[in-house]
Amino acid sequence: MSWLTAALGVALILGVLFEAFETMLLPRRISRAFRATRFFYLQTWWVWTAVARFIGNPRRRSNFLSYFGPLSLLMLFSLWAAGLIAGFALLNWSLGTRLGGAVVDPAGLDVYGYFSGVTFFTLGYGDVTPSGRFGRFLAIVETGIGFGFIAVVIGYLPVLYQAFSRRETAINLFDARAGSPPTAGTLLVRNARYADLSLLTQLLSEWERWAAEILESQISFPVLSFFRSQHDNQSWVAALTVILDASAIVVTSVAGPVRNQAYLTFAMARHVAVDLCQAVSAPPVEPPEDRLPAVKLAALRASLHAAGLELDDGDCGARLAELRGMYEPFVHALSLRFLMPLPPVVFDGEPVDNWQTSAWMRRTRGFGQLRAAEPGDDHAD
Repeated sequence: MSWLTAALGVALILGVLFEAFETMLLPRRISRAFRATRFFYLQTWWVWTAVARFIGNPRRRSNFLSYFGPLSLLMLFSLWAAGLIAGFALLNWSLGTRLGGAVVDPAGLDVYGYFSGVTFFTLGYGDVTPSGRFGRFLAIVETGIGFGFIAVVIGYLPVLYQAFSRRETAINLFDARAGSPPTAGTLLVRNARYADLSLLTQLLSEWERWAAEILESQISFPVLSFFRSQHDNQSWVAALTVILDASAIVVTSVAGPVRNQAYLTFAMARHVAVDLCQAVSAPPVEPPEDRLPAVKLAALRASLHAAGLELDDGDCGARLAELRGMYEPFVHALSLRFLMPLPPVVFDGEPVDNWQTSAWMRRTRGFGQLRAAEPGDDHAD
């Protein structure tokens, strides 16, 4: 029985170390069917979202959901540390490691657990010490693992938040370019007013690189997918969807060299949507309703033409529907998984930007026309 307990302790130690290595150090998607870390996130997120659905106020619900990403990291690190401590406690207890100091011989599992925790966190109280060679060897091994684990965790967090900052910086740029929430129609109409397609080409090139960074960072650090944007009407899922919508419209409707860059951006962004669905076990789901019916597509083409953008004369509806079918089920699945709503393709009414509103000033009718916020107004982000 002692050998079975020792084997369980060793298996627990190796399992935790392997999970931590794959999660924090291995920069690629893990294709194994079962992973303890993935199971942890699927189950805790399900519970967290179930509680969130009982919160009626959208702002409070969004704030509640934003706590999950950082808090889940703390819970995961705590579980890993507890697993390592328990593994070494079982190993010492099963092998009968002799302990010196203020303990009763033979020591119980609770004493070995205390000794393992003190050793793992390198506290060095000295009230319980190993007195045999093997016990001292295990203490050295556990101390080294504990010290290395804490060092890796401390080094992991800055890397994670740097990747989050780069992602959000690009999303914030969408505010003045595409409105809040961003839409592909607003993005294309505002860029068409410059009458210079090179600006649109440059913008699509930048978002192609952003999509590639999203793929690399959120595959390497899956917890980033749960980190939400500063503003309730922005998210990485919405930004990815706008990129795909705008690229698909340019590929099927806009003439000129900008179409080549739009195709490259579309390919990269669609790759991101598919791979992230696989990474978070979210199978594609067809949207419940058409995000761009024929009437809105005709109105969008009219707006783009009025803004000075040269459009193809052919019927682009069928080609656009084909491209949308390649990505909409995937972004809709991501939207459902992370409770981040998809933006419309065309904004109904005049788009509002976050920079035009604040907790003290409200945007009214036109560009730059502001009034002081009155008591009872909802504060805009």
